Amino acid sequence: MQFLPDMYVQSVRFDHSPKLHPMSTDTPHPVGARVVVQSRRGPELARVRSDAEPQPDVGRFGPILRAATPEDLSRHEQLLTEAEDLKWMLRARARSRGLGVKIVSCDFTLDGGLLTVCYSAEERIELGSLIQDLRGQSRAKVNFTAIGPREQAMTLGALGACGRENCSSTHLQDFAPVSIRMARDQQLPLNPEKLSGPCGRLLCCLQYEHGMYQDLLRDLPRKNAKVCHTESGACGKVVKLNPLEGTVDVYTDDGLLAGVRPSELTPVKDREAGAARRPDRERS
Repeated sequence: MQFLPDMYVQSVRFDHSPKLHPMSTDTPHPVGARVVVQSRRGPELARVRSDAEPQPDVGRFGPILRAATPEDLSRHEQLLTEAEDLKWMLRARARSRGLGVKIVSCDFTLDGGLLTVCYSAEERIELGSLIQDLRGQSRAKVNFTAIGPREQAMTLGALGACGRENCSSTHLQDFAPVSIRMARDQQLPLNPEKLSGPCGRLLCCLQYEHGMYQDLLRDLPRKNAKVCHTESGACGKVVKLNPLEGTVDVYTDDGLLAGVRPSELTPVKDREAGAARRPDRERS
């Protein structure tokens, strides 16, 4: 009976994306090492980002072919320079022809057999003329891939409002859905300029603390709810929620009551409606 050698799985990261990809190997590589892997596109250079973990079922993972040699690294640098030149050539040709397309990046596989061109466009465009331009400059097979604003920010990199490099190009593994509801729950001003990232979409970081804010808001009355202050007897309307402090601000006929805790308030029953408060009502 033939026994297969122990197999391992290690995560690697490509230069053009922060996403980690599990790869199989029979020889563990040190974290930080440059390796050649077989991806869906072909052989590519990557960097090991995790320790090796034994894994008997590695059929669904692409393999790490070998540790990168000096020749591999030299070839990679040469292809990077060539891809950069092709990117600027395509940008110039697209601009001269009035094509509404932005060439974001060009990337070769390590064997030079495939050139992937990532682009963004608001409308469907014909790429035939640009493909012909590439055929006159390279023998590689060309693959044009349309990407969205978030993928564009991930590839190009940018600084966020926090002053640090945007999350999508540093550590995000997936683009989770982000909604304006998250900003409302965090009591943020609904200003598109302050809630949008470099990509023009809602900030990815809005989702980081959303679950915590949802838990905090469950103990607070909703905004605009009619309540009465138990101690003073003054009644009014909730005008502001302070979830981190666990308090609300209430505006009454006598003025503003700030920093009131829910235990000090009694809800005012709406006699006209006579309906119970809906538990899933949206907080704003």
